[in-house]
Amino acid sequence: MATTTTRQARRNPDQPLKIGIVGLGKIAIDQHIPAVRANPGLELVAGSSPRGRPEGIEAYPSLGEMLTAHPEIEAISICTPPQVRREIACEAIAAGRHVFLEKPPAATLGEAESIRLLAERHGVSLLASWHSRFAPVVEAARDWIMHRQLRQVTITWKENVRQWHPGQNWIFAPGGMGVFDPGINSLSILTRILGGTIIVSKADLHVPENRDAPIQAELDMVTEEGVPIRAEYDFLQENQQTWSIAVESAKGERLALHMGGTILEVDGKVVRQEKEAEYPGLYAHFRELVVQGRSDADFSPLRIVADAFLVGKRIAAPAYVE
Repeated sequence: MATTTTRQARRNPDQPLKIGIVGLGKIAIDQHIPAVRANPGLELVAGSSPRGRPEGIEAYPSLGEMLTAHPEIEAISICTPPQVRREIACEAIAAGRHVFLEKPPAATLGEAESIRLLAERHGVSLLASWHSRFAPVVEAARDWIMHRQLRQVTITWKENVRQWHPGQNWIFAPGGMGVFDPGINSLSILTRILGGTIIVSKADLHVPENRDAPIQAELDMVTEEGVPIRAEYDFLQENQQTWSIAVESAKGERLALHMGGTILEVDGKVVRQEKEAEYPGLYAHFRELVVQGRSDADFSPLRIVADAFLVGKRIAAPAYVE
């Protein structure tokens, strides 16, 4: 789905890829563990976490202890908060393991790039995963856009942080990205369906007085061809949650992705509606990368967030209390 780098292919492509998971929190329990177990081409061997111990997972306090106990592990999925991913990724790569990075790939672009370069030097496969690109109607939207000139794009990405991220204080810490933690999912779809470089021209970042990352944000962006893009993010949305991208063509045709890419609407009519199956698709992609000796390390969604922080105006918001 992105730029790939050729390397040595996996020696036993017909055998299940043996995986260890680092970080056994909510995202691992809700998405990674079920997706790995549902794929016959993968085998979940063990996990590591300083605290989490999900039922049915042989768990260790650290990556090193897990690899010592299970040297057969071939690949590591890193599901920790982004602030610590680089250190863990580098340890896994130096040990010769392929690496799957939960989004965002790291806390900064520099960290992400250093991981990519290290993976190249060690000849292992690396996946900077963007699960929303594997939503069921994203590719159909991309095909629709490829045959049209665009007039404008609008992103509305609003959810309740108390519902989806309870107790996850790291999100509002430096490097946690705040509302961009879910918002980057929309940017991963945007960069997939539009292609090219997205330029951030303005950003308003609403930061609670007792936190270090925004709880709301508004971005004005533009494509290389001059198509305006407006994005609105809110971490305080109650009742109906909104994960939508709307596109208008130069001829007035309208396409919209709703519910994170499970519903496709054209000219006001729903033409496709499917169940969410992002992580199974991601893990199938990861296994294919390893078998073929390739990597997928696209950091363009992270660059947009970084640019938003660079040009953004910081606006004081009320204190956030969970």
